[in-house]
Amino acid sequence: MITSFRNGNTKALAAWLQKCQQRSHYSYRGPGQYSRTLEVRERLWKERDFKERGFTVGIGGPVGSGKTHLVLALCQQMEIAGVVTNDIFTAEDANFLTHKEALPADRIRAVETGGCPHAAIREDVSMNLSALEELTSSIPDEPQANRLLLCESGGDNLAANFSAELADLMIYVIDVAGGTKVPRKGGPGVCESDLLVINKSDIAEAVNSDLDVMYADATRMRGEEATVVLASVKYGKGMLDIQDFIWKNYQHAMSL
Repeated sequence: MITSFRNGNTKALAAWLQKCQQRSHYSYRGPGQYSRTLEVRERLWKERDFKERGFTVGIGGPVGSGKTHLVLALCQQMEIAGVVTNDIFTAEDANFLTHKEALPADRIRAVETGGCPHAAIREDVSMNLSALEELTSSIPDEPQANRLLLCESGGDNLAANFSAELADLMIYVIDVAGGTKVPRKGGPGVCESDLLVINKSDIAEAVNSDLDVMYADATRMRGEEATVVLASVKYGKGMLDIQDFIWKNYQHAMSL
């Protein structure tokens, strides 16, 4: 889309501006409600050109919840075509992934948002779109080419979630150190993401968090249809469930 603007595609620009004018600026009157069923996701995927921008998995959550370690683990265990990280003033997460050799350095991009992280994944997603499209442009134009991209948000609060214009699949990561109460506080990240990951389950007892209560509250807030995974990314717990969720949705989108 951003590439189209640069190439002088005025129709694409007009359509983008119209969408911007129609936005509600995501004003919420409640804790959120899960509505992104497979049928809803399918309708969005059918409108996408994955050769312009690859299938994008958005990974969001509070500071310190384990987002970057999840990205690292996914890069090590799956076929990931590229990663975009978001930080406010630095390239900290991109540098970490590069140092850990998660992917070749030219397949990792850093976006410095300069302000609240949620603005760059929700209100004005242009910086992230541009970075993702640049990564996609290096993918061979072949039917079986891997077009699976990860976009990690900067750490933010429970009101942060990805715009559907940016992420084709949304994962939200919280951790037990935030306290047992976090899932029942709700918010778009907890309630409306496609997959909720409750991370660092290995330290739940040490920080006096009740995993059973957290899982029950998460299920109640999200509904029975929405997926919740109890994980300890550092030790590999829950990773197969997360990978399976991503891979099944990616393959389904590619088949449409």
